Formats: sequence, structure tokens, C-alpha cells
Amino acid sequence: MLKNRRSRLKRFFAEYSLKAVLFTDLRNIRYLTGFSGSEAALLISQDHTWFLCDSRYTAQAAEEIQNAEIMECGAVRSDTIVALANEYGLDRIGFEATHTTVSAYRRMSEKLNGFELVDLGSDLDEIRCCKDLSEIELLTSVATLSSLALTSVLAEIKPGVCEVDIALALELEIRRRGADGKAFDFIVASGERGAMPHGRASDKIIQSGELVTIDFGALRDGYHSDETVTVSCGKPELRAQEIHSIVRTAHDLAIQAVRPGISCKDLDEVARSFIRDKGFGDYFGHGLGHGIGLEIHEAPTLSPRSAAVLEEGMVITIEPGIYIPGFGGVRIEDTVVVTGAGCHVITSADKQLLVL
Repeated sequence: MLKNRRSRLKRFFAEYSLKAVLFTDLRNIRYLTGFSGSEAALLISQDHTWFLCDSRYTAQAAEEIQNAEIMECGAVRSDTIVALANEYGLDRIGFEATHTTVSAYRRMSEKLNGFELVDLGSDLDEIRCCKDLSEIELLTSVATLSSLALTSVLAEIKPGVCEVDIALALELEIRRRGADGKAFDFIVASGERGAMPHGRASDKIIQSGELVTIDFGALRDGYHSDETVTVSCGKPELRAQEIHSIVRTAHDLAIQAVRPGISCKDLDEVARSFIRDKGFGDYFGHGLGHGIGLEIHEAPTLSPRSAAVLEEGMVITIEPGIYIPGFGGVRIEDTVVVTGAGCHVITSADKQLLVL
């Protein structure tokens, strides 16, 4: 499996005429090796793989990593990289520019004087765009865990309850069900706060008749889930029902349109045009969704500016919303796997307007 993942690097060697690729981003390192620690580097040539870490992680690396030479480095890891580059003639090395600080690049370029460092931007992250079967199983498992956790705490959403109390109850339930933690700081936004797409749970007290948007997810074995529901605490007003219905329809239309070959820009437009035609186009300001996996937000991006095209095996979110200042908002989100025939939804919380 990991060998197949590393084979995805072949096009970079050919396209950029590289002798090796250097990874320092831990998510890419985990993807390519299985290593789950918090400090490492990975150097891959066409014939060799070297895993570099300090003494804290050599034993862990030996347990988690196969088909790589584990090398314990001192405080100056770049000295080991230089030694390997000299020994194996690695005179042109690609690196993850978007994950490298200016100071780290300067140190590296000074040490690798006489070697060419090739800026690969964020292109290397694209190797994770299409998930293999083991990743889809992990993503499905954590999504199911998270959805069931929400179902278990819905009864706690009632007038007089604080938003942060709902967030805490949900986090505890997610952990109780086996998650390593939460995927991100939960959004629990009630009433007028629902107009904030990233309205993290506050000390606001939920009132009767208010909509409550809950954006939540779990983290397990390095993989994330992401899902959003908007419910009503008591009977909602007609305007709230109308907005929820529009967002739900836009969400459903977009999911029905998911298929390999559709551009992310066109898929975004499926939902956006429906919301716009209903008169709420000015109130849907963010993209339709994003990829998800070892990061909560990763490629591809679904937005009017995206140049990406969906491929089978991609795992993406579909999350249209309407946010009206002074009133509130609605967002509905599911995570789907792009299949040969369309898509498969892996999140399962009820997306109807539940009245609690």
C-alpha cells in the first residue's frame, strides 16, 4: 500500500528532472510511511527512501515504518541530508515550498550549497487527493463515529443551554466512542450568531425558536471527519424554514451532480446558482466544499475559482450555506466519496430541519 503511494512521486521525478524529493510536512510523511510522530524528515530518491528523526523517535519509527532506512540525526538534520546528497549524487532535490519557512529554506540552501533545490509549491500535496481503499475505510469509520455522536447529544439542545455546553457534550461523546480527539474547534452558532460561518461555540444561551448550526468532526488514526447540521430549538419561524429548505435543496442538487470529470468550479455553481436564483446569492460567500483526509481542509477546493476536476477516489465535503446578518444562518454539510458512478455519502446525521 505505502509502496503504491510512493509510486505517485514518479511523475515529479520526470516532470522536474529530480534526483530526490525532501518531505518535512508530517502529514505527507505519515501518508508515505505510516509514521505518526511529531518530528521527522523524509528523503526519497528513485531507488532509496531515508527516514530522518532524532533519538526520541527511532524506536517508534522502527515499529511503524517499512521499506525505508531509518537514520537517527543530531540537532542539525541538514548535515545528514548533505551527506546523503553527496554520497548518492542527489544534486537536484525537490521540496515542499508551501510547508517550508523562509528561515528553514535559508538554512537548508546554505547547507546544500552546490545542490539545486526545486520549489514544488503545494503540488506534492496532490499525491493525497485520491484516497486508496484503506483511507476510505478510515474516513468512513470516523465519519460514522462522529455522526452517531451528534445523534446522541441532540436531546441536550434546548432553551437555556449554553453553546459551549453543547460543544463540550459532543466532544466528550466523540471521545467516548473512540476518537483520538475533535477534528477542529466545533462551531455551535445559534440565533443571529448563525450568520457567522465560523462562529465557534460561545457562552451565548440558546433561545426558544432559534436555529442552531453545528459544524463538527472527529479525528482518529490521523484522519478527519467533517459534517454540519442546522436544527431548530423549538418551532422555527417561516423565514428560517424557507432558508433551510433552499440550502437543503442546493446541498442535494450538488451531491447528485458529483461525478468524476466534473470541474470543482462547475459543481460549486450547481449549488450557488440555485441559491442565487432564490434571491440569496449575496449571502453564500464561501466555497461549496473541500477535500478531507489527513488534513481537515485539503485539495481539491470546490469554489468559483477552482481549477481542479473531480476524480474517482477523492473525498470531499458539500456544504452550501446562507448567512444573513442580524437574522442568522443555515449550513448543511455532508462528506462524500467520489465513485465511478457518482458518489457515496459517508456522513449520516439527519439533514432535515429537526425541531428539538
